[in-house]
Amino acid sequence: MPDNSAAGTVELAVEQGVATVTFNRPQARNAMTWAMYQQLSEHCRGFKADAGVRAVVFRGAGGQAFVAGTDIEQFKTFSSGDDGVAYEAQIEACIDLLCSLSMPTVALIEGWAVGGGLAIATACDFRLATPGSQMGVPIAKTLGNCLSVANVARLCAAFGPQRVKRMLMLADMIGADEALSCGYLHQLAAPDEIDGATAALVQRLTALAPVTQKVSKQALSRLVQHSAPEAEDLIRQAYGSEDFREGVDAFVAKRKPVWKGR
Repeated sequence: MPDNSAAGTVELAVEQGVATVTFNRPQARNAMTWAMYQQLSEHCRGFKADAGVRAVVFRGAGGQAFVAGTDIEQFKTFSSGDDGVAYEAQIEACIDLLCSLSMPTVALIEGWAVGGGLAIATACDFRLATPGSQMGVPIAKTLGNCLSVANVARLCAAFGPQRVKRMLMLADMIGADEALSCGYLHQLAAPDEIDGATAALVQRLTALAPVTQKVSKQALSRLVQHSAPEAEDLIRQAYGSEDFREGVDAFVAKRKPVWKGR
């Protein structure tokens, strides 16, 4: 991997019709900056315009994480619930672009897939992971914010509502074995075998009927969208709370937050 700046990059390589998107900020477990979300959106728009791309693989650099959420430092500038609404709308636009890709998408998970990283992985059609991988959204323990209803709907469709309650309300992390048993993961593979397992899955996918894959994805996406009503009031309530500001301050200061419920 080439060296990347502190802000990170989202790199793209295409070989024989298969695109690989790499979240490259390993020193921060590939935590996403605003610029990285913008780069991811640009790549997705490019895929929508390129009929030659038959499948896309998403992965994190460094072997320790897929994406460990959004860079928390960026939340220090938030001053009201409206900032949270704008942020969730920005993230939702990026995730919606990923979901709307007509070709099959695969997330290769090594290590942590947390928060926004879990949203990205869940937006993919298939997910493979190494046995030690962990997935979750521990915001009840860290920031005191929330997810968009659309992302909650995607998580429920992939994990089931009770596991999502555990992730969101108990800050539980879901291990790879449990994620495989509930159907969230397509396959587990050892670190030295996961590249080959991913390539084998992509080979199967690209040998099948593209139109069938496209319309099937669209049908499933419409079902999820139908279950996700607008809920800006909930986002504004979470991001406008004193607890959210306390969560950000505590995370940056590397101390335990003191929740006040307001």
